[in-house]
Amino acid sequence: MAELAQFLDGLRRDLPGNLAEFHRRTVDAGLPVISRDVADFLSLLLTLRRPQNVLEIGCGVGFSAALFAEFTTESSKITTIDRYEFMTSRAKSNFEKLGLSAKIRLIEDDAANALPALVKTDAKFDFIFMDCGKGQYLRFWPHISRLLGAGGLFCADDIFQGGNIARAAADVPRRHRTTHRNLREFLHMVMADKALKSVILPIGDGLLVSLKEDTIGQD
Repeated sequence: MAELAQFLDGLRRDLPGNLAEFHRRTVDAGLPVISRDVADFLSLLLTLRRPQNVLEIGCGVGFSAALFAEFTTESSKITTIDRYEFMTSRAKSNFEKLGLSAKIRLIEDDAANALPALVKTDAKFDFIFMDCGKGQYLRFWPHISRLLGAGGLFCADDIFQGGNIARAAADVPRRHRTTHRNLREFLHMVMADKALKSVILPIGDGLLVSLKEDTIGQD
């Protein structure tokens, strides 16, 4: 498998503009960032769909939001949420350096507050990406399901927990059991949702991709 990964890495083209260097710097600094294979897959989805309204839960230092800005149209708007000043200060600096401050709206708040506030505005998004605390996915899902417009795409990253997600709760370290339980319940809920077409992809540390069916015109 290591040889296969090395071969595939050799086929991969660099991300456009300053994104490749941005990703390398973030990885080298030991800061959280999506993997390159997830970045490549998301860039393909965005190129195919060209969403106009994108929502991200878990901004980090801003790499994913910058990726979304690169692979959407000039009129697209990116909204990203993060509560940690350590991350948001770096994200704002990165957006300014990349000339993306006008396209990306950064909400500096806990998603537990920001998501219900967005629901109250009747906002709808055609692409939603979640990459925050994995134990919170279950808590945030009811809000996300309301914010996702008909025909919209939803992606949740790092759902494998390094493989722990497939283990029995008793075999998971005690400090990770609440996250393990919540994440498994979240996955069962989303995969069973008849309003969605969902698939789990073994890229990065696991990526859930869901399409909210457009029921307009259906019986």
